[in-house]
Amino acid sequence: MKASPVLVLFLFFFLTNGLANAEESCNLRFAPLPMESREAIVKQFKPMFIYIQEKTGCKIEFEYSDDYVEILNKMKSNSVDLAYLGPLPYVILKKEYDDVSPVVLFKESSGEPSYTCCVIDNANSKTDLSTLKNSKVALTQPLSTCGYLSTNGIMRDNGNSLSNNLYKYLDRHDDVALAVARGEYSVGGLKTAIAKKYTHLGVNIIAETDKLPGFALVVNSRTVSQEVISKIHNALISLQPKGKDSELLASWGANIKFGTSPASDKDYDQVRKLLGNESIPSTGNF
Repeated sequence: MKASPVLVLFLFFFLTNGLANAEESCNLRFAPLPMESREAIVKQFKPMFIYIQEKTGCKIEFEYSDDYVEILNKMKSNSVDLAYLGPLPYVILKKEYDDVSPVVLFKESSGEPSYTCCVIDNANSKTDLSTLKNSKVALTQPLSTCGYLSTNGIMRDNGNSLSNNLYKYLDRHDDVALAVARGEYSVGGLKTAIAKKYTHLGVNIIAETDKLPGFALVVNSRTVSQEVISKIHNALISLQPKGKDSELLASWGANIKFGTSPASDKDYDQVRKLLGNESIPSTGNF
């Protein structure tokens, strides 16, 4: 029994529409920085992703990693579509994988899409960085912008270097601040905004970097279409934290609730200058 021409036509449109819908389905995998517990990460980013999902029709899933290196490897292997990255991890990733770009920069509480790193000591120490030698230095993670990169840059500006001292990675910025406050380390390198939260414990900021680009939402353009990238960009760049979107942003994490700024690869030239041809040691020297 032959199928009628009408039935054949109906089946054709049904199947082709079904395939088109399957191709148009949008599932994005997001890699957050492992700076907090998974519960804290979800609390920080989920409200933003609900907003992006509504604006783009894409479903966003968390892809957790234990460290920066794992995130970069996942991006290069196309198993991650979006990531929340600081300047140094982005610069290193861009060198090895060109199909990555920043969508937006997240503003700090100051309203600026930039921040600084600093070196701290205990307020009673009166440290002279130019003469610091064989002293214990607390750092964050190897690929943290405020870790080895910025701390050694500050040391160089003072005619010194980390190689003349004993440095160790403690991972978290707050752990660096507390270790210095307790007197376990002579100095430490971390984000200035976090260091200021610990001045009441005797932490003293003794040197600071120039402004660096803020943390960014970074996209893998090999796995995400330009149309979707544009939708995400437009959704985030249009936010008005002091206007119509103040109530919406109240539930977003402290690192992403102050609005966004347009981002481009050129924003990272200062970080590239700071890095130069230097390689970042993956472990401390004591």
